Amino acid sequence: MKLSEYARRLDDELDTAAYADVDASANGVQVGPDDAEVERVAFAVDAAEATIEAAADAGADVLVVHHGIAWGGIDRVTGTAYDRIAALVENDLALYVSHLPLDGHQDLGNAAGVAGAIGVGDREPFGEIGPVTIGTVGELDAPRSAASIREALDDFEGQPDGEASPTRVLDFGPDEIDRVAVVTGSGVDWLNEAVEAGADALITGEGKGKAYHEAREAGITVFLAGHYATETFGVRSLRSLSAEWGLETEYVSHPTGL
Repeated sequence: MKLSEYARRLDDELDTAAYADVDASANGVQVGPDDAEVERVAFAVDAAEATIEAAADAGADVLVVHHGIAWGGIDRVTGTAYDRIAALVENDLALYVSHLPLDGHQDLGNAAGVAGAIGVGDREPFGEIGPVTIGTVGELDAPRSAASIREALDDFEGQPDGEASPTRVLDFGPDEIDRVAVVTGSGVDWLNEAVEAGADALITGEGKGKAYHEAREAGITVFLAGHYATETFGVRSLRSLSAEWGLETEYVSHPTGL
């Protein structure tokens, strides 16, 4: 399969074009020739020297990531940008990126993966940003305590050396949580929207200082499960999809603990 065809399939599945005006990330192919042959694909959360080298060692033709190397354009190819691009070019490795489209997809996305992992069903799009959404909200299959949900989130891949992810909890919601909103990564700015959606809890990756009092005053529980830990699900879903298309795949795990 040509790189151009592979990228087109991913763009179609993820509705990449819908996010073009709201996403700082240059989604799609960021590095690589359109006519390159793709037989083996590696998947990682971040495009960094470590993941690029691991993908190259695995014999991948393209690396698919959530966090790429071009945010609002690349003004100078120096420093870290040079090192990463050089590693891609020297290893004849293309780079495909999906940021917000991979957050918001209701089946393949990060939020959908988090929700599914803890038993949130009957879901609908959540987390508005312009005309699109980057999260999901729904009902747990059975009411759960904050401690029970935290235990499930702690099992996510997030810490280096395989350690459990230390989820932080702002436990200001009801004793039994039923309705849950999810925006992965840095999603605490959607706390008020979660309240308006009738959620008992918001799950995201990382927080801001203002979230404590906002959550306390609104009576909602907030789970901060780690930026990396909440964003492994999308690329893993794309790995499964790519395997269905007949491609060889490899997942590159490189937890940050953050």
